[in-house]
Amino acid sequence: MATKTLYVCSNCGHEEPKWLGRCPDCGEWSTFVEEVREDRKASGFAARATRPKRGAGRTMSLGDVRAEKEARLDTGIRELNRVLGGGIVPGSMVLVGGEPGVGKSTLLLQVMGHLGDKCLMISGEESPRQVAMSARRLGVEGSGFRVLAETDVDVIEATILEERPRVVVVDSVQTLYSSELSGAPGGVGQVRETAARLMRLAKSEGIAMILVGHVTKEGSIAGPRVLEHMVDTVLQFEGDRFQAFRVLRGLKNRFGSTNEVGVFEMTGSGMTEVADPSAFFLSQREGRMPPGVVTVCLLEGTRPMLVEIESLVSPSPLAVPRRVANGVDTGRTNMLCAVLSRRAGLALGSQDVYVNVSGGVRVEEPAADLGVALAIASALKDRPIGAGTACFGEVGLTGDLRFVAGAERRVGELLKMGFERIIKPEGKPGRRTDDGGVNRSGKEKSVIEAKTLEEAVEAALL
Repeated sequence: MATKTLYVCSNCGHEEPKWLGRCPDCGEWSTFVEEVREDRKASGFAARATRPKRGAGRTMSLGDVRAEKEARLDTGIRELNRVLGGGIVPGSMVLVGGEPGVGKSTLLLQVMGHLGDKCLMISGEESPRQVAMSARRLGVEGSGFRVLAETDVDVIEATILEERPRVVVVDSVQTLYSSELSGAPGGVGQVRETAARLMRLAKSEGIAMILVGHVTKEGSIAGPRVLEHMVDTVLQFEGDRFQAFRVLRGLKNRFGSTNEVGVFEMTGSGMTEVADPSAFFLSQREGRMPPGVVTVCLLEGTRPMLVEIESLVSPSPLAVPRRVANGVDTGRTNMLCAVLSRRAGLALGSQDVYVNVSGGVRVEEPAADLGVALAIASALKDRPIGAGTACFGEVGLTGDLRFVAGAERRVGELLKMGFERIIKPEGKPGRRTDDGGVNRSGKEKSVIEAKTLEEAVEAALL
């Protein structure tokens, strides 16, 4: 049978008969790779006439389907169980992505060490000797899980059917290839075909598959986008390689919530769970906080988490002042600068503004808006936020503060951590109160509800 050459976009899977510099579908540059396929010229009625006929499929009523709750597999790591929704679901496919060196293989080795002989590792990047060295460093070399150093998906399928493990870890999916397709491993066609074959095997045999995926320079998982649609769960490891902490976030989960996060600390003996992220991310400063530093309470799923937002404001020598944000969205920071200038009367038009989240945390929740705005205001006026003060709330373009969900849990976490003054949006329209009381340290507490950003700045910069 004749073959033909196609060029496939490695970002979106768009096909063209010739190479193009830019994909017309997704707009990415230099993403087309060459693939050779069989040319099936027969089409239309002639093709249908020669094609063997197949019987119709059997339909089922949902009432006849047995949907019993299946016991999940405990990973031995509470933070990972939290993100997965309680553990690994048998027959599911989990895709774990993250930058090189962030700790994907380390965490999965610890999971395999807990599962023991129920687990099979397919290593496409490391030899069994290298895996054994890593397992010895983590103290899981005697757990009994097995290792197969192979990249041919035909051999992998046959091994899984013979070994019958309950969990299979593939490190990584970009190294697998099928002999039925041309092209190097990691190409769009190879990744799509090998992942589809592993998915059919997982669903038919009830074996959980955990795939490790490479990421692009933009931070997204490499390969065709259909890979993320195909799997049941997508987990993303976040964190700077030069920082000790790691955040595991669920981007997709068919068996649980995508709002939960797991927090880990990278140590010499592997990933260590962080039971109290609030205390972990807060700096241990004694006494009064310096100007430009604000504590904000975020809500990741059901877990309140405190982070510190820092800001530096200085006169700009440039015609267009710089706006640099690390850990928060730059566009959001520019918007907050504009709101502070227009609605709170702060002259930021000739100032360079730098914003950073301590510890390298990535903040995406709108509840951090008030913290960023107060940090910029404190740095501009060179006046520190009042001692023991924290805040949360979303800022609108009109300068009003908008109520955010989970206010009671946020206030409770701040009081538990010893904060005495909490600035937050009004709970109900037209209501503004200062609730007095005593926190666990015996000090008087004050919950200040502000209606506008200007009021919040005045309350913070006493």
